[in-house]
Amino acid sequence: MALFGAARQARRDDKDLGKGIWRRAHDRFRRALERYHQVLEGVQDDGLYGELLPIANQVAGLLPRVRNCCVAAQSMHPTDGLDIPGGPLAEVHRSLSKAGNSLAATAQAAAMARLGGSQGYEVGVENVRRHAAVVLSDLAEAERLLAGLEHGGAGQR
Repeated sequence: MALFGAARQARRDDKDLGKGIWRRAHDRFRRALERYHQVLEGVQDDGLYGELLPIANQVAGLLPRVRNCCVAAQSMHPTDGLDIPGGPLAEVHRSLSKAGNSLAATAQAAAMARLGGSQGYEVGVENVRRHAAVVLSDLAEAERLLAGLEHGGAGQR
């Protein structure tokens, strides 16, 4: 049954996100999120796991917001290609791409914290928190830019 659900989701994604840059931005973020959770599954130390789990929940909660941004951008500039639009939507794309890359860096920082062992993992966890804050900032910037475009502005500061 999961196969049919995945096929339905793929069709829905094609309809909502297209097959171009907005879909790629969404999928990049989703893959980075999956990687963070894979790292989390490998954590043996209960204390470290307890520190990384709330961060995992926080970044997982961002996926619907990323999807909303990508759907909105696709509706403003429908594309099935890889050409990045000019103007303010280029900045939206940049912010969404940075959010996905920042989340991948967050997963990498979590992996490094996991490898650090049970002694002194606090520095590693703080590094994960810093990276997660950058993800949130990148996404907030994309949302701000889109809100400016939706309200007829240029989305500039």
